[in-house]
Amino acid sequence: MKFALVNDLKTEATKGARGICINCGSPVSTRCGSIEINRWVHVGNSNCDPWRQSETLWHRQWQNKFPKEWQEIFISDEKTGKKHFADVRTEHDLIIKFQHSAITPEKRIARENFYKNMIWVVEGTRAKRDYPRFLERKQNFRETDFPGYYYVDFPSGCFPSDWIDSSVPVIFDFLSTEPTSDQSGLRNFLFCLLPNQKGESAIVAVMSRSLFIDQTIKGHWFNHKKNQIMERNYQHVFENGQWRKRRYLKSFSVFI
Repeated sequence: MKFALVNDLKTEATKGARGICINCGSPVSTRCGSIEINRWVHVGNSNCDPWRQSETLWHRQWQNKFPKEWQEIFISDEKTGKKHFADVRTEHDLIIKFQHSAITPEKRIARENFYKNMIWVVEGTRAKRDYPRFLERKQNFRETDFPGYYYVDFPSGCFPSDWIDSSVPVIFDFLSTEPTSDQSGLRNFLFCLLPNQKGESAIVAVMSRSLFIDQTIKGHWFNHKKNQIMERNYQHVFENGQWRKRRYLKSFSVFI
């Protein structure tokens, strides 16, 4: 945990400090060092929030891009009484979850059903093959009528397959916390896989980090009018004993 209550104040971990868990009220102590990031841990065994994952430097750097009062907020389900923390909840009630470790589709779906109005930000360099695969398939992106939005066929060949069927936007961040020799500049952008894909086609929005942060802080994240992105394409059909080329349209509903 990044925060605990010390003298009733939301406080970051420092060496030797003691505090109270914001969620369950149990005592917590700190783990601080040069290898792992500073964090609060429960004293003894605790099942405070089984969804909590170990934090990384990448995770903490993303959190710090948002106001402190939006970080590590516990969300309650009024029907079930269950509580789970959100990495960030904006003042517009948008939940942002930063995901470094692998997650099963079942766990992903459970979180999407719980938080509902949410975005995933996924570390795209966790698996060694993920970025080279993306870089190879990125060449097949096709422009839409809207700047910054692209069609991608067979998105599972471009992004990790566990995220393809997500019901909420999934943003892939390929900028590692470690130095890289990549000169393409692509790592400086975020690639958002939009939900509601049609068959084997999907839409990816490409944006700068500063734009994403600015939009989410100001509450402008895909809150504009709904548009239909129409793709003009061709297919071959067999008619009257011969193959003919016919134009057809694909329609995707997205928020821009």
